[in-house]
Amino acid sequence: MKVVSSDIVISAVKPDQYPATDLPEFALAGRSNVGKSSFINRLLNRKGLARISSKPGKTQTLNFYLINEVLHFVDVPGYGYAKVSKTERAAWGRMIETYFTTREQLRAVVMIVDLRHPPTEDDVMMYDFLKHYGIPCIVIATKADKIPKGKWQKHLKVTKETLQLEKDDHIVVFSSETGEGKDQAWSIIESYM
Repeated sequence: MKVVSSDIVISAVKPDQYPATDLPEFALAGRSNVGKSSFINRLLNRKGLARISSKPGKTQTLNFYLINEVLHFVDVPGYGYAKVSKTERAAWGRMIETYFTTREQLRAVVMIVDLRHPPTEDDVMMYDFLKHYGIPCIVIATKADKIPKGKWQKHLKVTKETLQLEKDDHIVVFSSETGEGKDQAWSIIESYM
């Protein structure tokens, strides 16, 4: 997809704040500090649209980005790291769960993991949650530029085995630095529209 326009339209915490449109939506989930903002910015060809923070866990709302007036990306709070209270984390969990399980416009969740490391327990829980609710999942393995290309397959195998990835699920090797995987990610996203 050639992105000509992209803007954040609303930061929501509850359903009555979600955009009142029928446009397809793609949620972006991943643990804090995994490179979600960099992924969004690379896909949208915008340097600072999604703010990259040196302090993980800054996203505390559902941030809706309108792209080319035809779809929304929904950036959800990162999991697993943020230095916030258990109460606040539980509230984020409920907010995300409500969105994932009730939003008819949601076409798939783009789950972002770090190719360099095996998926965490939180990643496995997120993947199992999506499978439980029958929500399509696109796995993006970021930071590919940080390991030699010859080792990608070995790392991918670990990711697939740890998540117990189903054969219908897509997995894309991605780098926000080099743009590796950008076209493949877009073509998978478009196939769900």
